[in-house]
Amino acid sequence: MKNSLLFILLCSFAFCQPKKAREETASPAQKERFDNSHLAALGKLRLSDYGFFKGELSDLLPAERVFPYELNTPLFTDYAYKKRFIYIPENSKMQYHPKETFAFPEGSVLIKNFYYPLDFRKAEGPKRIIETRLLIKEKQQWRSLPYIWSEDQKEAYLEVTGGQSQVSWINQKGEQQQNQYLIPNLNQCKSCHIKGQSISPIGPKARHLNRKVKSDQGEHNQLAYWEKQSILTKLPKSSEWPANAVWNDAQYSIDDRALAYLDINCGHCHNPEGPAKTSALDLTVFAQSNLERGINKAPIAAGRGAGNLQYDIVPGHAEASILWYRMNSDDPGIMMPELGRNMIDQEGVALIKAWIDQMGAPKNNI
Repeated sequence: MKNSLLFILLCSFAFCQPKKAREETASPAQKERFDNSHLAALGKLRLSDYGFFKGELSDLLPAERVFPYELNTPLFTDYAYKKRFIYIPENSKMQYHPKETFAFPEGSVLIKNFYYPLDFRKAEGPKRIIETRLLIKEKQQWRSLPYIWSEDQKEAYLEVTGGQSQVSWINQKGEQQQNQYLIPNLNQCKSCHIKGQSISPIGPKARHLNRKVKSDQGEHNQLAYWEKQSILTKLPKSSEWPANAVWNDAQYSIDDRALAYLDINCGHCHNPEGPAKTSALDLTVFAQSNLERGINKAPIAAGRGAGNLQYDIVPGHAEASILWYRMNSDDPGIMMPELGRNMIDQEGVALIKAWIDQMGAPKNNI
């Protein structure tokens, strides 16, 4: 109860500040607010205070015990790139699980940085980092903390109320793009990670992590490398490791690619223990039947969100399917996912359309 009252008071205090102080995170006024506020009760006020990175903070060069990781198919967030890291305390290890999130030791931290290269054709070139989200393991529970980067890219500050940031970039086709990027508040961060009654990470599962990655030591399997680095235990023989498809790699079947995309983008809510369990829709790769996956399944709740359509997925007809209809919308009252995006993932939506349209037809790649 005390923690809930503290959070309400902190949010009220933050919104009482001038709008400029909330939006311009590098301003002296906001720095002073951080220095004198009770946000310190929630976590460190500055990202740099954790010591996760060495050198210039914006270079995101991992310090000791901080390990980068990649996913086979990542979550879509308005085309933002991500640099992901895991901090594992000294003399501690993650424990492998074939299906669920790995068991992390006390004091572990998942660090996800959201950024936009100025030119997507030069992904390693100049970039603008928007936010860093932390998941911290304490007292056998995970808690989330959002940090917003300053305009000068020298620091990121704890900000429980979220925010907005106008971003622009050049895409792979050489076209200028822009977006009003929405930074979630503390409660929204939590809502995407709820499993049962607790917060749980989404990405660190064997099927997402089983892939080849490059490092200073060459190319290697990510799971095998972690075992070699003594931060992962109880890893079975490699033939038992599950692996999701890479959603945009045509060497995989369209079924595998679509299911991998839905698993990471939708399955964290649409599963038997997720926030959307009342929909009776299971969009993880573990759905046991076509009906659970939404094929020829009527929605539990009709209305505007369903677009007056009859079934979640109509085989052979994406445009008659509620799943595709909601993915293909940016209307807050219709779109799915409800949080984490302000844009339509055109390529992802095209994949799901092709997957539904070819149901019942001969299997092939696109």
